Amino acid sequence: MTGHVVPVRVYLAVFVSLLALTALTTWVAFLDLGTIQIGEAHKLDLNTVAALVIAAIKTSLVGLFFMHLRFANRFTRLVVLAGFFWLALLMSFTLGDVNTRHWDAIPAPWTAPAPPAAPATAPAPAVP
Repeated sequence: MTGHVVPVRVYLAVFVSLLALTALTTWVAFLDLGTIQIGEAHKLDLNTVAALVIAAIKTSLVGLFFMHLRFANRFTRLVVLAGFFWLALLMSFTLGDVNTRHWDAIPAPWTAPAPPAAPATAPAPAVP
């Protein structure tokens, strides 16, 4: 089996890029990028978003160059994409569970006013 030969300088460039992105992740961790309000009940932390974007870039670099996905055939790429799809599916199920845990199992009582009371009837006379 013949493999694709990648020059050492490419590996070194990817390694230096990974180190730089790791330093960037550390630097961003010490910053306060704030939050974004999503809806009424959820806030999105921008530090988390930045860390995940940087992690995705690092993951793609490792996959493309060190795992040789850049030079792989279409079937190998399809298998890797299917793995990422499966990961996204499992994460969406987990987040769906976590985001619905605050829902009450018993609904709140009605707040509509009570219907008017029926008029009282006079008691029937006693029969001797």
